[in-house]
Amino acid sequence: MIFTDDTIASLGFVAALADTVPEASESELDELASPEQLAGLLTAWAYSGRRDGDDAELAEVRAARDRLRAIWGLSRNDLVAEVNRILAEAGAVPRLVRHDAEDWHIHATSPDAPLAERILVEAALAFADVVRADAVERLRLCAADDCEGAFVDLSKNGSRRFCTTRCGNRMAVRAYRSRSADA
Repeated sequence: MIFTDDTIASLGFVAALADTVPEASESELDELASPEQLAGLLTAWAYSGRRDGDDAELAEVRAARDRLRAIWGLSRNDLVAEVNRILAEAGAVPRLVRHDAEDWHIHATSPDAPLAERILVEAALAFADVVRADAVERLRLCAADDCEGAFVDLSKNGSRRFCTTRCGNRMAVRAYRSRSADA
């Protein structure tokens, strides 16, 4: 499974954004409740382009987060329809760009476009690569019964089941305790 670096980064960012909801966050709180939290996420992921840093932008990004969470679990054909819808809504025109320390990669919006629009379009471009690679099954939700974390399974054999080692360990401990109680 080989995706380009920018596709892996975009998918990773989408998963991190999706995991800010209470059902997926380790804190069980909305981790995208303030413009400061959004700024922290964007900085951590070296997200480039315009940032307004206000409540209106936060609301738009939160709406984009909800849309991307809904897209994450779609079938290949349904994902194609959503990708095409996002790109059409934004009037996206792909072009090669190079900025910061990044080599040539594709953007389809202006760096001055609203943040939520850029997030959606960059996610759509990454999802397009996933569809083209016929690898939609690599977009997963955590198998832990008390977590809804999103992640990209980039393992060689496609066998990753949990969003974090913490979730995997927690489920292993539960299974061990269940087996011990039965014995």
